[in-house]
Amino acid sequence: MLRSLLFKKLEQKEQKMIDIYQYLHQYPEPSFEEEKTSQYIEDFYKDKGVQVHTRIGGNYGLIVEIEGSKPGRTIALRADFDALNIQEDTGLPFSSKHEGWMHACGHDAHTAYLMILAESLIELKDQLPGKVIIIHQHAEELAPGGAVDMLESGYLNNVDEIYGIHLFPDYTPDVITYRKGPTMGGRSLFHLKVKGKGGHGSSPHLANDAIVAASTFVTNVQSVISRRLNPFDMGVVTISSFNGIGSLNVIQESVELAGDVRYMESRVGHLIHEEIERLVHGLEETFNVKCEFTYELDCIPLINHEKQTDYLVDILTLSQGEYFETLKEHGQLTSSEDFASYLESIPGTFFFIGCRAYEEGEVFYNHSPKFIVNPDALLTASKALGEVVLNRLEVRT
Repeated sequence: MLRSLLFKKLEQKEQKMIDIYQYLHQYPEPSFEEEKTSQYIEDFYKDKGVQVHTRIGGNYGLIVEIEGSKPGRTIALRADFDALNIQEDTGLPFSSKHEGWMHACGHDAHTAYLMILAESLIELKDQLPGKVIIIHQHAEELAPGGAVDMLESGYLNNVDEIYGIHLFPDYTPDVITYRKGPTMGGRSLFHLKVKGKGGHGSSPHLANDAIVAASTFVTNVQSVISRRLNPFDMGVVTISSFNGIGSLNVIQESVELAGDVRYMESRVGHLIHEEIERLVHGLEETFNVKCEFTYELDCIPLINHEKQTDYLVDILTLSQGEYFETLKEHGQLTSSEDFASYLESIPGTFFFIGCRAYEEGEVFYNHSPKFIVNPDALLTASKALGEVVLNRLEVRT
């Protein structure tokens, strides 16, 4: 049975998978600058008898095409490989060697299990139906995101379905979770510069205080969520930066602030944008200031297709109790993921594997300087994605 052969290969290569993960963890590279990581992945596929497309969109993403020997469908699998501007504080013996950069979201582990899964599928390609597209994606963490390059390349035009996994420490590796429909939040970013008139702190009437105007915006923007959104709609506005530093007796002429917006539906994102624009115009009228305002869509909401999620559940239910113990529905996540862009045009689903390192004790989540991946999660992820792709490759009438 093909599944048994694949699983045996994955089990035999588990240490190789972990070695790749630990190597990548030591050499993180930022979004759109992953040159050496991309070369490492490209070198891995040399002499493996598959077509590898590099420098997708002029950036560092790669696409690998595995052609089966029998009729079938085309299924894409994706993992990301960029890192974050975080100083690592895990104490791992294979900690980051790049000061100020860290694989704090598990993308190193995603890449490792997909590389070994791809290698194992290549070794079985004479028995495979259809075609497997392996997407090694750059720049998931930074807008506009690497998924855009992959989609615009044309290499995914004939893909029937797409699947991906993210590792999260909500659970240990014996738990796999999924969700239908709206699953992860959309994200927009904004920047506001408020320009008033500077002056002496003793004579506020002769100045026009940009800090007071900007502070009013910080307070009032929360009313967009509490008073403009339907209580059943999810929305979050966060002011993440406020630059008003100056001398104690000086009224600042200008202030800059920035923030992000999260939502589960695009229509809610558009509504929040319109209401924030309205507040900015009101700020100019109320305080006689000038505002420079930019608002940028970073990532659309991730909406899993119902049919493909049902397929996933049906497939994994049969394996529950074998290489993992629990399959359960996941709650909605307000974090964002540019896998959403694939799902906008290709049927598929994005699911989750637990990677908590310890049963007890404090949990450090993705993007924490103390984030740690339980290496057991890599084999679980490769098997789960492996049996999904084997099942979905077959032609069905």
